[in-house]
Amino acid sequence: MANLVDDLGQEMLYLPGTASLVQDIDKRVMVVLRDGRTLIGVLRSLDQFANLLLTQTVERIHVRDRYGDIDRGVFLVRGENVLLCGETDFGKPEFQKLTQVSQEEILKIQAEELKEKEERQKLLKKAFQERGMPFYSMDVADDGF
Repeated sequence: MANLVDDLGQEMLYLPGTASLVQDIDKRVMVVLRDGRTLIGVLRSLDQFANLLLTQTVERIHVRDRYGDIDRGVFLVRGENVLLCGETDFGKPEFQKLTQVSQEEILKIQAEELKEKEERQKLLKKAFQERGMPFYSMDVADDGF
């Protein structure tokens, strides 16, 4: 990428805002969405609203120390749903601590985890109600709309 110069003639080390993603085009990126899903794919295009076009996309599901990938192919992500986006390096030791499992197995583990979480939520809600306190689940995302 060519060196960029700002209005004062000084070299810019980064691009502000969405433009900073231009350097990641044709690279493998990880995108975390507002609903908690994680997508990994090759960034092919973007616009000023951070709408992203990913190819060779997989949805990665993490449960405890395991993960599984679900093929999604070409994926268009609306910019307002992007929470985090960045280049990935899966060669790092942090990624190698996780165990990859099949798609069916990770979906089964995820369903079990959600069931356990719902049971804990019910117990918490009951305990709060017994004490006359309101209970607000932390799982519900507040969109602010």
